[in-house]
Amino acid sequence: MNGADHDLERLAGAAGVAVRWRDAMGREQVVAPEVLRTLLAELGFDVDTPACVADCLARLAREGAQGLPALKTASPGEPIELPWAGDMDELPFQLLFEDGGRMSGIARRGASGALVLPGVDRPGYHTLQLGAASCTLAVAPDRCFAIDDALHGAPARLWSLGVQLYGLRRDAEASVAAGSAGFGDFTALRLLAEQAAERGAAAVAVSPVHAMFSADPGRYSPYAPSSRLFLNALYADPAALFGPQALAAVSAQGLGDELSRLAGLSLIDWPAAGRAKLAVLRALFDDFPRNAPPRVHEDFQAFEREGGEPLRSHARFEAIHAWRVAQTQDRSGWRHWPAAFRSPASPEVARFAAQHEREVSFHVFLQWLAARGLGDVQTAARRAGMPVGLISDLAVGTDPSGSHAWTRQEEVLARLSPGAPPDIFNPRGQAWGLTAFSPRALAANGYRAFIELLRASLAHAGGVRIDHALGLSRMWLVPEGASPDEGAYVRYPFQDMMRLVALESWRHRAIVIGENLGTVPEGFNEQIARAGMLGMDVLWFTREGGWPGAPFKAPGDWSRQALATTTTHDLPTVAGWWRGTDIRWRAELGLLAEGRDAGTEEAERGQDRTRLWEDLGRAGLVDPGGPVPQEAPVTEVLDFVARTPAPLLVVPLEDMLGLVEQPNLPGTVDTHPNWRRRMPLLVESLFEEPGAASRTVLLGRTRRWP
Repeated sequence: MNGADHDLERLAGAAGVAVRWRDAMGREQVVAPEVLRTLLAELGFDVDTPACVADCLARLAREGAQGLPALKTASPGEPIELPWAGDMDELPFQLLFEDGGRMSGIARRGASGALVLPGVDRPGYHTLQLGAASCTLAVAPDRCFAIDDALHGAPARLWSLGVQLYGLRRDAEASVAAGSAGFGDFTALRLLAEQAAERGAAAVAVSPVHAMFSADPGRYSPYAPSSRLFLNALYADPAALFGPQALAAVSAQGLGDELSRLAGLSLIDWPAAGRAKLAVLRALFDDFPRNAPPRVHEDFQAFEREGGEPLRSHARFEAIHAWRVAQTQDRSGWRHWPAAFRSPASPEVARFAAQHEREVSFHVFLQWLAARGLGDVQTAARRAGMPVGLISDLAVGTDPSGSHAWTRQEEVLARLSPGAPPDIFNPRGQAWGLTAFSPRALAANGYRAFIELLRASLAHAGGVRIDHALGLSRMWLVPEGASPDEGAYVRYPFQDMMRLVALESWRHRAIVIGENLGTVPEGFNEQIARAGMLGMDVLWFTREGGWPGAPFKAPGDWSRQALATTTTHDLPTVAGWWRGTDIRWRAELGLLAEGRDAGTEEAERGQDRTRLWEDLGRAGLVDPGGPVPQEAPVTEVLDFVARTPAPLLVVPLEDMLGLVEQPNLPGTVDTHPNWRRRMPLLVESLFEEPGAASRTVLLGRTRRWP
């Protein structure tokens, strides 16, 4: 290795870019110098010449020795080390607690060279004054709020539903009156939660409800939102607030026939359904506030005030995007807007907002309706007896052309996509086409963007699932336009972020689930377990060995530090797995791994079916001597997973109903009907289906809570 490459690797290591890593098979991989240069450039380092690299190394060394960070995290009672470049060995400090009171003392130089403060026991965001400098001191509880805490110390043996919100189907007349024909809405979710609570469910884990692009309803993947700070306005039910006026708006717009057509579809027509819903919402807004009592308008005004600049910026983005689509048919997003509109703080954006004040207000109105609707769901779930209620789903990133990336440009990596390296289950690797936070910018800005994201996710929920929680420790980042294997792992400030998660968890009294599927860093699962974050154990992967085809673990051997589930939105249902439906889809679409064919996959699946059937027999759930059935033993498989010691069981609604098709097939966009499948039954009668009825009875026996 020459000197230039050596310095490049030193810089990569100092900047948190892993030069070497181990793949899913345990083999060491080395990142090519050209990939390192691309990643480092996107992280804000000039690496054009060896001299530039040397300058960057010197800059990082200086940064490490400088004074207080914008935000410092700490654990209760533990001494707090603060970097301090000055020559004084003692410095007076004052700590102003966020809930009142103060603490004074002397910070003294420790053996590491840092100034050391005594430990602080009071969790919260406090203001630390050290000499003439100041920062936020975030003292976090040792662990997240747990299910046992929600049950006031009672042992946890809970079950919940996992629901793709868009797929819920309710009475056609009611959905037409709400303008929601063709897809689920928050009222459908409320009805489901109330019925599930009656049958003993403690929670409903719901698919992401993040804000999409109202001017482009053809973008509908819930995991590629415009913003994770706001909500998908299409899920709002205006009839819940405006009553018969919503139906009057449907009639006035002449949408009755179109909405009835949409209500009868088996797959969601997102562009048509989105346009119809927005037409209804706009008609109601055009008559607002005349069509609402004073208290409702006052609530709207309060919501607008509380939302502040983030809400106004999002509304401005939506208004500009809609204007651009109407004027030019350009749906590509802010990166292709005229230069004057690419900054939310530009005078041109301010002038546009003033000239289109009513349009901007419309998008605030949409967020108000959505927020009130989602809040009503959580209130209803808790009132019905659920100790947790809604578990929100926090997507791993956002569309780089969306609102969140526009408003937080300094804090996101717009040209680096999170993804995953090639592994056993995805031999081609993955690049998700999203944008992620910059770890350096997060720290420099006091984790502002991360904290507001956590608060948005927990605002109307009793828990949150963090998609790809591995990204709290490291993220596989792929340069824009590169293949997934041309990326590298970038380190994130794991300890700081976990402390902030724990702090916000307790402030909202909400449980936290970390989706930890994939190539897991050494020690990661143990660390999140100590922090009180539940991992995820999925039947298809919970085996005695870490390879496909290994024996399934017996129920008693599953983790107590993770939720248990049969499957996820990206994996086959129990019935689909048993039939090999996922194999046939992947074979038809050319998604099988190199050197594999459908015959080989189906033969291996047959062996897996036999193995699972035998495991069901050993658990006493089927006759072990009987033949392997053609039809999937969905109830028995669900019983198998329900018997695990996991504190929370998540039953996907697809498995509760014994459905064959999965919501999403990774690696596809429109060749498989991702995010479009609807439930075959109305939400009002889901639990009357014989299979679902018997399974809820089973869960009531196996999963009991006080």
